[in-house]
Amino acid sequence: MSDDLTPAYIEPGKAYERDMRYLSDRITRDARRPEAGPGSGDEDVELWPVEPGRYRLIAAKACPWANRAIIVRQLLGLEDVLSLGTPGPTHDQRSWTFDLDPGGLDPMLGIERLQQAYFARQPGYPRGITVPAIVEVASGKVVTNDFPWITHDLFFEWSQFHREDAPDLWPADLREEMEPVMKRVFTEINNGVYRCGFAGSQEAYDAAYRRLWDAMDWLEGRLADRRYLMGERLTEADIRLFTTLARFDAVYHGHFKCNRNKLAEMPVLWAYARDLYQTPGFGDNTDFDQIKAHYYVVHSDLNPSGIIPQGPDPAVWLEPHGRG
Repeated sequence: MSDDLTPAYIEPGKAYERDMRYLSDRITRDARRPEAGPGSGDEDVELWPVEPGRYRLIAAKACPWANRAIIVRQLLGLEDVLSLGTPGPTHDQRSWTFDLDPGGLDPMLGIERLQQAYFARQPGYPRGITVPAIVEVASGKVVTNDFPWITHDLFFEWSQFHREDAPDLWPADLREEMEPVMKRVFTEINNGVYRCGFAGSQEAYDAAYRRLWDAMDWLEGRLADRRYLMGERLTEADIRLFTTLARFDAVYHGHFKCNRNKLAEMPVLWAYARDLYQTPGFGDNTDFDQIKAHYYVVHSDLNPSGIIPQGPDPAVWLEPHGRG
Protein backbone atom coordinates (compact mmCIF):
# COMPACT_ATOMS: atom_id res chain seq x y z
CA MET A 1 0.00 0.00 0.00
CA SER A 2 1.59 3.26 -1.05
CA ASP A 3 1.66 6.29 1.21
CA ASP A 4 -0.35 8.42 -1.21
CA LEU A 5 -3.27 6.00 -0.90
CA THR A 6 -3.16 5.78 2.88
CA PRO A 7 -5.84 7.81 4.68
CA ALA A 8 -4.65 10.49 7.11
CA TYR A 9 -6.31 10.51 10.53
CA ILE A 10 -4.50 13.21 12.49
CA GLU A 11 -5.22 16.92 12.09
CA PRO A 12 -2.26 18.85 13.53
CA GLY A 13 -3.22 21.02 16.47
CA LYS A 14 -6.72 19.58 16.78
CA ALA A 15 -8.54 17.11 18.98
CA TYR A 16 -9.99 14.12 17.17
CA GLU A 17 -13.70 14.25 16.30
CA ARG A 18 -15.46 11.27 14.76
CA ASP A 19 -17.70 11.97 11.76
CA MET A 20 -21.04 10.45 12.81
CA ARG A 21 -22.90 11.20 9.57
CA TYR A 22 -24.14 7.96 8.07
CA LEU A 23 -26.61 6.52 5.59
CA SER A 24 -29.35 6.24 8.15
CA ASP A 25 -32.02 4.20 6.39
CA ARG A 26 -33.50 1.49 8.61
CA ILE A 27 -34.48 -2.12 7.97
CA THR A 28 -37.60 -2.76 10.04
CA ARG A 29 -40.33 -5.37 10.24
CA ASP A 30 -42.76 -4.67 7.37
CA ALA A 31 -40.88 -1.37 6.82
CA ARG A 32 -42.75 0.03 9.81
CA ARG A 33 -41.75 3.35 11.32
CA PRO A 34 -39.52 2.77 14.36
CA GLU A 35 -40.22 4.32 17.73
CA ALA A 36 -36.80 5.92 18.10
CA GLY A 37 -33.76 6.90 16.10
CA PRO A 38 -33.44 7.63 12.37
CA GLY A 39 -36.76 7.18 10.60
CA SER A 40 -38.92 7.70 13.68
CA GLY A 41 -39.92 11.15 12.49
CA ASP A 42 -37.59 11.92 9.61
CA GLU A 43 -39.31 11.45 6.27
CA ASP A 44 -35.95 11.62 4.47
CA VAL A 45 -34.98 8.25 5.98
CA GLU A 46 -36.18 5.35 3.86
CA LEU A 47 -37.56 2.29 5.63
CA TRP A 48 -36.77 -1.14 4.17
CA PRO A 49 -38.59 -4.38 5.09
CA VAL A 50 -36.92 -7.25 6.90
CA GLU A 51 -36.64 -10.12 4.41
CA PRO A 52 -34.48 -13.23 4.76
CA GLY A 53 -31.81 -13.40 2.07
CA ARG A 54 -32.43 -9.90 0.74
CA TYR A 55 -29.47 -8.24 2.46
CA ARG A 56 -25.80 -8.89 3.11
CA LEU A 57 -23.91 -7.63 6.14
CA ILE A 58 -20.44 -6.43 5.16
CA ALA A 59 -18.25 -6.36 8.24
CA ALA A 60 -14.48 -6.61 8.58
CA LYS A 61 -13.31 -8.53 11.64
CA ALA A 62 -10.49 -6.01 12.04
CA CYS A 63 -12.90 -3.13 12.77
CA PRO A 64 -14.39 -2.87 16.29
CA TRP A 65 -17.65 -1.29 15.07
CA ALA A 66 -18.11 -4.05 12.47
CA ASN A 67 -17.00 -6.77 14.88
CA ARG A 68 -19.90 -5.73 17.11
CA ALA A 69 -22.39 -6.49 14.31
CA ILE A 70 -20.77 -9.87 13.58
CA ILE A 71 -21.06 -10.89 17.24
CA VAL A 72 -24.71 -9.78 17.52
CA ARG A 73 -25.63 -11.59 14.29
CA GLN A 74 -24.23 -14.85 15.64
CA LEU A 75 -25.63 -14.52 19.16
CA LEU A 76 -29.12 -13.98 17.73
CA GLY A 77 -28.80 -16.86 15.26
CA LEU A 78 -29.32 -14.77 12.13
CA GLU A 79 -26.70 -16.53 10.00
CA ASP A 80 -29.23 -18.16 7.69
CA VAL A 81 -31.27 -15.02 7.01
CA LEU A 82 -28.55 -12.36 6.80
CA SER A 83 -25.41 -13.38 4.94
CA LEU A 84 -21.98 -12.07 5.92
CA GLY A 85 -19.22 -10.66 3.71
CA THR A 86 -15.84 -10.04 5.30
CA PRO A 87 -13.37 -7.60 3.71
CA GLY A 88 -9.70 -7.98 4.48
CA PRO A 89 -8.05 -6.05 7.32
CA THR A 90 -6.39 -3.27 5.34
CA HIS A 91 -7.76 -0.55 3.11
CA ASP A 92 -6.68 2.60 1.31
CA GLN A 93 -8.39 5.95 0.76
CA ARG A 94 -10.89 4.36 -1.60
CA SER A 95 -12.28 1.62 0.61
CA TRP A 96 -12.19 -1.82 2.13
CA THR A 97 -11.45 -4.63 -0.36
CA PHE A 98 -12.46 -8.28 -0.52
CA ASP A 99 -8.91 -9.56 -0.77
CA LEU A 100 -9.65 -12.57 1.47
CA ASP A 101 -12.13 -13.99 -1.07
CA PRO A 102 -11.21 -16.03 -4.17
CA GLY A 103 -10.36 -13.69 -7.02
CA GLY A 104 -10.61 -10.70 -4.69
CA LEU A 105 -14.39 -10.47 -5.19
CA ASP A 106 -17.19 -10.78 -2.68
CA PRO A 107 -18.79 -14.10 -3.69
CA MET A 108 -22.37 -12.82 -3.46
CA LEU A 109 -22.09 -9.18 -4.55
CA GLY A 110 -19.36 -9.75 -7.12
CA ILE A 111 -17.54 -6.55 -6.21
CA GLU A 112 -13.87 -5.88 -5.48
CA ARG A 113 -14.36 -2.87 -3.22
CA LEU A 114 -17.08 -1.92 -0.79
CA GLN A 115 -16.91 1.52 -2.40
CA GLN A 116 -18.77 0.05 -5.39
CA ALA A 117 -21.83 -0.63 -3.24
CA TYR A 118 -21.74 2.90 -1.84
CA PHE A 119 -21.45 4.40 -5.34
CA ALA A 120 -24.35 2.21 -6.49
CA ARG A 121 -26.42 3.91 -3.81
CA GLN A 122 -25.00 7.43 -4.27
CA PRO A 123 -22.54 8.11 -7.11
CA GLY A 124 -19.44 9.82 -5.77
CA TYR A 125 -20.46 9.19 -2.15
CA PRO A 126 -18.38 11.86 -0.36
CA ARG A 127 -17.85 10.46 3.13
CA GLY A 128 -15.99 7.48 4.55
CA ILE A 129 -16.63 4.01 3.11
CA THR A 130 -17.24 2.42 6.48
CA VAL A 131 -18.08 -0.99 7.92
CA PRO A 132 -20.41 -2.39 9.03
CA ALA A 133 -22.68 -1.80 6.09
CA ILE A 134 -25.81 -3.64 5.00
CA VAL A 135 -26.15 -4.06 1.23
CA GLU A 136 -29.24 -5.06 -0.74
CA VAL A 137 -28.01 -8.04 -2.76
CA ALA A 138 -30.21 -7.61 -5.85
CA SER A 139 -29.39 -3.94 -6.42
CA GLY A 140 -25.89 -3.98 -4.95
CA LYS A 141 -26.70 -0.77 -3.05
CA VAL A 142 -25.76 0.04 0.52
CA VAL A 143 -28.89 0.41 2.64
CA THR A 144 -27.25 1.65 5.84
CA ASN A 145 -23.90 2.01 7.55
CA ASP A 146 -25.31 3.56 10.74
CA PHE A 147 -23.55 1.14 13.08
CA PRO A 148 -25.36 1.81 16.41
CA TRP A 149 -28.74 1.27 14.77
CA ILE A 150 -27.67 -1.80 12.79
CA THR A 151 -27.23 -3.92 15.90
CA HIS A 152 -30.22 -2.30 17.62
CA ASP A 153 -32.42 -3.31 14.69
CA LEU A 154 -30.97 -6.82 14.42
CA PHE A 155 -32.40 -7.32 17.90
CA PHE A 156 -35.70 -5.46 17.73
CA GLU A 157 -36.71 -5.71 14.07
CA TRP A 158 -35.37 -9.16 13.11
CA SER A 159 -36.74 -10.86 16.24
CA GLN A 160 -39.01 -13.28 14.34
CA PHE A 161 -35.87 -14.93 12.96
CA HIS A 162 -33.88 -15.17 16.21
CA ARG A 163 -32.92 -18.63 17.41
CA GLU A 164 -35.09 -19.92 20.24
CA ASP A 165 -32.44 -19.54 22.93
CA ALA A 166 -31.08 -16.19 21.73
CA PRO A 167 -30.02 -13.90 24.59
CA ASP A 168 -32.18 -10.91 25.47
CA LEU A 169 -29.63 -8.22 24.61
CA TRP A 170 -32.01 -5.37 25.47
CA PRO A 171 -33.96 -6.48 28.60
CA ALA A 172 -37.02 -4.27 29.00
CA ASP A 173 -36.39 -3.68 32.70
CA LEU A 174 -32.78 -2.57 32.08
CA ARG A 175 -33.10 -0.38 28.99
CA GLU A 176 -33.40 2.90 30.85
CA GLU A 177 -30.21 2.13 32.79
CA MET A 178 -28.43 0.76 29.71
CA GLU A 179 -28.65 3.98 27.72
CA PRO A 180 -26.34 6.15 29.87
CA VAL A 181 -23.96 3.24 30.40
CA MET A 182 -23.67 2.61 26.66
CA LYS A 183 -23.31 6.32 25.99
CA ARG A 184 -20.39 6.55 28.41
CA VAL A 185 -18.81 3.39 26.99
CA PHE A 186 -19.02 4.89 23.49
CA THR A 187 -17.84 8.43 24.22
CA GLU A 188 -15.14 7.58 26.77
CA ILE A 189 -13.94 4.06 25.83
CA ASN A 190 -14.88 3.04 22.25
CA ASN A 191 -14.18 6.51 20.88
CA GLY A 192 -11.87 7.50 23.71
CA VAL A 193 -9.00 5.32 22.50
CA TYR A 194 -9.25 6.97 19.07
CA ARG A 195 -9.30 10.38 20.71
CA CYS A 196 -5.93 9.49 22.25
CA GLY A 197 -4.46 7.90 19.14
CA PHE A 198 -5.47 10.62 16.70
CA ALA A 199 -4.86 13.64 18.91
CA GLY A 200 -3.24 16.44 16.96
CA SER A 201 -1.60 18.17 19.91
CA GLN A 202 -0.13 17.35 23.30
CA GLU A 203 -2.96 19.23 24.98
CA ALA A 204 -5.61 17.26 23.09
CA TYR A 205 -3.86 13.98 23.88
CA ASP A 206 -3.48 14.75 27.58
CA ALA A 207 -7.18 15.59 27.91
CA ALA A 208 -8.19 12.46 25.97
CA TYR A 209 -5.88 10.29 28.08
CA ARG A 210 -7.40 11.55 31.35
CA ARG A 211 -10.94 10.96 30.08
CA LEU A 212 -10.12 7.43 28.95
CA TRP A 213 -8.56 6.34 32.21
CA ASP A 214 -11.26 7.94 34.34
CA ALA A 215 -13.70 5.73 32.45
CA MET A 216 -11.52 2.63 32.64
CA ASP A 217 -11.31 3.05 36.41
CA TRP A 218 -15.09 3.50 36.54
CA LEU A 219 -15.50 0.19 34.72
CA GLU A 220 -13.06 -1.58 37.03
CA GLY A 221 -15.21 -0.49 39.96
CA ARG A 222 -18.57 -1.19 38.32
CA LEU A 223 -17.64 -4.74 37.36
CA ALA A 224 -16.14 -5.65 40.73
CA ASP A 225 -19.47 -6.88 42.12
CA ARG A 226 -21.33 -7.93 38.96
CA ARG A 227 -20.56 -10.32 36.14
CA TYR A 228 -21.74 -8.05 33.32
CA LEU A 229 -22.23 -4.31 32.92
CA MET A 230 -25.93 -4.57 33.73
CA GLY A 231 -25.69 -7.29 36.39
CA GLU A 232 -26.02 -11.00 35.77
CA ARG A 233 -27.38 -10.72 32.22
CA LEU A 234 -25.36 -10.30 29.05
CA THR A 235 -26.58 -7.28 27.07
CA GLU A 236 -25.56 -5.24 24.05
CA ALA A 237 -23.69 -2.95 26.44
CA ASP A 238 -21.17 -5.75 27.01
CA ILE A 239 -20.74 -6.38 23.28
CA ARG A 240 -20.06 -2.69 22.69
CA LEU A 241 -17.39 -2.65 25.38
CA PHE A 242 -15.80 -5.98 24.46
CA THR A 243 -14.65 -5.01 20.98
CA THR A 244 -12.53 -2.21 22.43
CA LEU A 245 -11.15 -4.31 25.28
CA ALA A 246 -10.20 -7.08 22.84
CA ARG A 247 -7.98 -4.61 20.97
CA PHE A 248 -6.55 -2.84 23.98
CA ASP A 249 -3.26 -4.59 24.68
CA ALA A 250 -2.63 -5.61 21.06
CA VAL A 251 -3.18 -2.13 19.62
CA TYR A 252 -4.46 0.71 21.77
CA HIS A 253 -1.92 0.45 24.60
CA GLY A 254 1.06 1.20 22.36
CA HIS A 255 -0.21 2.27 18.95
CA PHE A 256 -2.72 4.76 20.37
CA LYS A 257 -0.58 5.71 23.41
CA CYS A 258 -3.20 4.50 25.92
CA ASN A 259 -0.35 3.26 28.05
CA ARG A 260 -1.02 3.97 31.72
CA ASN A 261 -1.26 0.22 32.07
CA LYS A 262 -2.31 -2.81 30.08
CA LEU A 263 -5.76 -4.35 30.26
CA ALA A 264 -4.03 -7.48 31.58
CA GLU A 265 -2.91 -5.40 34.59
CA MET A 266 -6.49 -4.51 35.61
CA PRO A 267 -7.71 -7.58 37.52
CA VAL A 268 -11.45 -7.02 37.19
CA LEU A 269 -11.62 -5.76 33.60
CA TRP A 270 -9.16 -8.38 32.39
CA ALA A 271 -11.16 -11.23 33.96
CA TYR A 272 -14.39 -9.74 32.56
CA ALA A 273 -12.89 -9.49 29.06
CA ARG A 274 -11.68 -13.12 29.18
CA ASP A 275 -15.13 -14.21 30.37
CA LEU A 276 -16.69 -12.63 27.28
CA TYR A 277 -13.95 -13.88 24.94
CA GLN A 278 -14.63 -17.45 26.09
CA THR A 279 -18.37 -17.04 25.42
CA PRO A 280 -19.44 -18.47 22.02
CA GLY A 281 -19.77 -15.67 19.48
CA PHE A 282 -17.06 -13.47 20.97
CA GLY A 283 -13.66 -15.15 20.80
CA ASP A 284 -14.48 -17.09 17.65
CA ASN A 285 -15.15 -13.75 15.90
CA THR A 286 -11.98 -12.08 17.23
CA ASP A 287 -9.00 -12.28 14.88
CA PHE A 288 -5.91 -10.71 16.42
CA ASP A 289 -3.84 -11.06 13.27
CA GLN A 290 -6.41 -9.07 11.28
CA ILE A 291 -6.77 -6.53 14.08
CA LYS A 292 -3.04 -5.82 14.22
CA ALA A 293 -2.66 -5.77 10.44
CA HIS A 294 -5.43 -3.17 10.17
CA TYR A 295 -4.13 -0.68 12.70
CA TYR A 296 -0.40 -1.01 12.14
CA VAL A 297 -0.58 -0.98 8.32
CA VAL A 298 -3.43 1.44 7.60
CA HIS A 299 -2.35 4.08 10.12
CA SER A 300 0.93 4.90 8.40
CA ASP A 301 0.95 8.36 10.00
CA LEU A 302 1.27 6.59 13.37
CA ASN A 303 3.39 3.64 12.18
CA PRO A 304 5.28 4.70 9.04
CA SER A 305 7.34 1.49 8.93
CA GLY A 306 4.24 -0.66 8.55
CA ILE A 307 5.80 -3.26 10.85
CA ILE A 308 3.20 -5.41 12.62
CA PRO A 309 4.13 -6.47 16.17
CA GLN A 310 4.22 -10.15 17.05
CA GLY A 311 2.66 -10.02 20.52
CA PRO A 312 0.86 -10.34 22.76
CA ASP A 313 0.24 -14.09 22.83
CA PRO A 314 -3.52 -14.65 22.23
CA ALA A 315 -3.37 -17.81 24.37
CA VAL A 316 -3.69 -15.65 27.49
CA TRP A 317 -7.32 -15.02 26.55
CA LEU A 318 -8.09 -18.66 27.29
CA GLU A 319 -6.80 -18.61 30.86
CA PRO A 320 -9.47 -19.19 33.56
CA HIS A 321 -11.32 -15.99 34.41
CA GLY A 322 -12.96 -16.96 37.70
CA ARG A 323 -16.22 -15.12 36.97
CA GLY A 324 -19.73 -16.50 36.85
